[in-house]
Amino acid sequence: MISLNVSLGERSYPIYIGKNLLSRPELLTQHIPGNSVLVVSNETVAPLYMDKVLASLTGFKVKTLVLPDGEQYKSLETLNTIYDCLLSNRFDRNTTLIALGGGVIGDITGFAAATYQRGVHFIQIPTTLLAQVDSSVGGKTAVNHPLGKNMIGAFYQPKAVIADTETLSTLEDRELSSGIAEVIKYGLINDIEFLEWLETNIDKLVNRNTVALAYAIDRSCKSKARIVAADETETGQRALLNLGHTFGHAIETGMGYGNWLHGEAIASGMIMAARLSEKLGWISSSDVDRVIDIIERAHLPVRAPAKMTADRFIELMKIDKKVSDGVLKLVLFKAIGQAVITTDYTEDALLDAIKDSY
Repeated sequence: MISLNVSLGERSYPIYIGKNLLSRPELLTQHIPGNSVLVVSNETVAPLYMDKVLASLTGFKVKTLVLPDGEQYKSLETLNTIYDCLLSNRFDRNTTLIALGGGVIGDITGFAAATYQRGVHFIQIPTTLLAQVDSSVGGKTAVNHPLGKNMIGAFYQPKAVIADTETLSTLEDRELSSGIAEVIKYGLINDIEFLEWLETNIDKLVNRNTVALAYAIDRSCKSKARIVAADETETGQRALLNLGHTFGHAIETGMGYGNWLHGEAIASGMIMAARLSEKLGWISSSDVDRVIDIIERAHLPVRAPAKMTADRFIELMKIDKKVSDGVLKLVLFKAIGQAVITTDYTEDALLDAIKDSY
């Protein structure tokens, strides 16, 4: 087992990464301060791992809530289902919510924890690669709105993250590739050495080599923990983690939540960011090809969805969270492995980069 720490003063917490961690009750129970627990999962994950989690919670007052599976259920309506369960079972402020699932479950359960009685305890047990390397770490919680992804949320840190790599054995290939997109992101934004390792080992990740996966998860979590510790609420450099996300969130919203997986949309978005960076003269066409190549080898989309026009992209991007005083900040490349947060582009160049991505 690898143990990392997200250093945030009194809100610091550990990330545990390893095999069969769900069979180690002490990892979970040491982070539950009260005696009441609500475990939130979904219809896909609960049949696989709920019993293991419940076996660790002997002696606690435990309720479970199983939600529908899918990005389209990361909504205010589903959030209210969690509140209904908490209130009807008279859960108090010393309750702990446990999120057992992927990014949707982690985000919506975390937001429920942040807002129920002004904040209760919260533990992440991510079961997808995307959640293990990205969404479970850093305290971003949210639900979607029909007009924009993750537009209603809060920064709220968990008490712990328990990433059992054995859960990846039941992950569908498409979901695995979706998670690899976020792994690639870490190399592209500020870790050229990791990117070079990925270029050599991407096939091992796709083929579920356990040693390669463990290394990628560890490296990704260390990178994110370091960035979050320096900029918890995304007032500065944490925004680098949004590489591809403004384009990608537009895809998710425009295509309808759940039609493109998050990592698929982000992969396409990172290529758009690379194309715009090339148009600005910051990187070369061979650099763009390098980004496309590793994304394609991860079995991820390298084209924008044909059903979305470039004008529709612009429309949706203008209501993104990265808009400040009417100006959209984008994460682009000064070099591969050197991302920057910038407004130094023209809308014409942005439009051309999107059009070149079909």
